[in-house]
Amino acid sequence: MPQLEKKKAAATDAAASASIDIRDVTCTFTTKRSRTTAVDGVSMRIEPGEFVSILGPSGCGKSTLLKMIAGLVLPTTGQVSLLGRQVTGPQRNIGFAFQRASLLQWRGARKNILLQAEMRGMDKQAAARRADELIELTGLTGFEEALPHELSGGMQQRVALCRALLHEPPVLLLDEPFGALDALTREHLNIELNRIWRETGTTVVLVTHSISEAVYLGTRVEVMSARPGRIVETMPVDLPAARDYGKVMSAPEFETLAARIRGLLGGAH
Repeated sequence: MPQLEKKKAAATDAAASASIDIRDVTCTFTTKRSRTTAVDGVSMRIEPGEFVSILGPSGCGKSTLLKMIAGLVLPTTGQVSLLGRQVTGPQRNIGFAFQRASLLQWRGARKNILLQAEMRGMDKQAAARRADELIELTGLTGFEEALPHELSGGMQQRVALCRALLHEPPVLLLDEPFGALDALTREHLNIELNRIWRETGTTVVLVTHSISEAVYLGTRVEVMSARPGRIVETMPVDLPAARDYGKVMSAPEFETLAARIRGLLGGAH
């Protein structure tokens, strides 16, 4: 086999073993009035079962990266692979949760979760069983019929998370899902999300502006520069998978890592 073909085959095999493989990606948005490069030369490899936090200043392209993984936005140059296949359009084998829960106001919590099943044509009985499992897992038992306006912001986000997990996606993308919540509710949901990640084994990519959230949840943190977004530093989080919130927040390792990230973000601004 010629050397070039060997290199191509090796690259394909490497991408196939990763949940997400982003290679030298640039994304530029062009309008009649302007041309803006949101992401520039970003490469990132995410293994199955990892929890990767992406942190950076506002407008640095974090959400654009998530949308490229999901196939909602295509890179201008470079390549994104998901589960061994190049992303060329919207992906069905992911879960995606946004900052706003975006629930249907006339449907109860359980029916909002099952909306995913209706859209995907899932088996009704299997979807119902999975919805009940997720309701129990996220502490929503007793609120199955509650309408969105009867739920707190935190409970609405739990419903949105259940909806994103209903079809058991191998990859879960989270775009500031707790950004609009109060600090105490956000803390509780961080603890819940850590537990859900450990119990499901899902590969998770989280976009956040919170340093503490990024470190507490992540197996590593990718720090981005101001626009055009580039990876400034990749920082492994050397903490056990099961994380006691109070102990983690007061651990010397956490404080050192958080201070390092804060310094990098100060430079990014």
